[in-house]
Amino acid sequence: MRKNIIILISLLLCCCLVGSAQAKRVNLDITAAGVSKVPVAVPWFIEKKNGKPSKSGRKMADLLSRALAFHGFINIIPASDYNGSQQTDWGRLGADFAVLGQYAVNGKKLTLELRLINVLEGRMILGKRYRAPVNKQRVMLFKFADDVVLKLTGKRGVGSTEIVYVSDESGKKEIYLADVLGDSVRRITRHNYIAVSPRFTPNGKKLTYTSYHRGNPNLYITDLSQSKTTRAISRRKGLNMAPAWAPDGKTMVATLSKDGNPDLYLMRADGGIIKRLTINSGINVSPSFSPDGRKLAFVSDRSGRPQIYVMDMKTAGSKRITYQGNENSTPAWSPDGDRIAYTCSHEGGYQIFLISPEGGQPVQLTRSWGDHESPSWSPDGRQIVFVRKRNDKSEVCRIFQNGKGEGRLFKLPGNQTQPQWSTWLNKF
Repeated sequence: MRKNIIILISLLLCCCLVGSAQAKRVNLDITAAGVSKVPVAVPWFIEKKNGKPSKSGRKMADLLSRALAFHGFINIIPASDYNGSQQTDWGRLGADFAVLGQYAVNGKKLTLELRLINVLEGRMILGKRYRAPVNKQRVMLFKFADDVVLKLTGKRGVGSTEIVYVSDESGKKEIYLADVLGDSVRRITRHNYIAVSPRFTPNGKKLTYTSYHRGNPNLYITDLSQSKTTRAISRRKGLNMAPAWAPDGKTMVATLSKDGNPDLYLMRADGGIIKRLTINSGINVSPSFSPDGRKLAFVSDRSGRPQIYVMDMKTAGSKRITYQGNENSTPAWSPDGDRIAYTCSHEGGYQIFLISPEGGQPVQLTRSWGDHESPSWSPDGRQIVFVRKRNDKSEVCRIFQNGKGEGRLFKLPGNQTQPQWSTWLNKF
């Protein structure tokens, strides 16, 4: 198998590597059946002033290794196999690629130089130099990991993204934000009550959510770059729930029950109502926009049980697309627009399924025991984050779009629910 992979990579290189070294790309098909993981070495980074690795260099190499491995198709060769040395025969070690790093600290500034080496060809195919405050070290490493994934596959990695979720860690349901590795966790709400349904704005800079701390489920928005800019955007009587933001960030669709029935309303970003989209046709919740903003997936029980419908935003006409299972909910439109992930009541539990926006035969994604709910796509469309409940414990998990790699994403206290994956974030 390894010999076949090397031959495949070589053929792809011959076909795709044209122009300058910086413009060339490997384009590995990481979703193809039977493709083995790509072996990559990330030796300890060298401190420029003395030409030797240090404790900081080891930590940075380890963090980059974890960020690369997170994407599922890279196998990091343990540094212990070669004592972390950059002076290693990578081909003999079995590496197809190696990342060599060196750094310098000047006051509060960190300069980081990183190179991706194609071992098969014996040359650098990616080189980056970053200079930023020392506290931006993680940002630099995650950004380079994303660029490596882009170079190898043609699609940017997701290290520079975050995941928001609800947790009862404090004893109350509050909203938290974490990087993809779960190392950096930040508590967003401190209402000391119930906060649910977090939703990123399209640029990932703000977050909307519903809180019950004033006695009514009101809709709020907060600026994630600051900690004291939360404001209410809908305090209407009854439900003010779970908005789906249009891709342009100018409008959103939320569930309001101000007139009695929970219906979908198209709203401005400031909370002003533009028009009502559904009228007393059952309970209408969980909206999710298509990537082009022309259609909206949502859940309605107008047929007697919760099912998924797709609405044309221009005509407001709706079509039911799920017919298998007594209960289908929490639709999430894929970034490519060709699939909708959702929760399906199946064989006595809940599993994640995929279906075309036009309907048709759904595909079961998760198959392990326990309940699997609330899917959300990574911005590159390769992974889905969801909640898995086993033995009264709810945890954030992830699975790849081909149904492989299901597992717990974070090891955190409390129960986590309602995860949402951000877009790429620019933190430089």
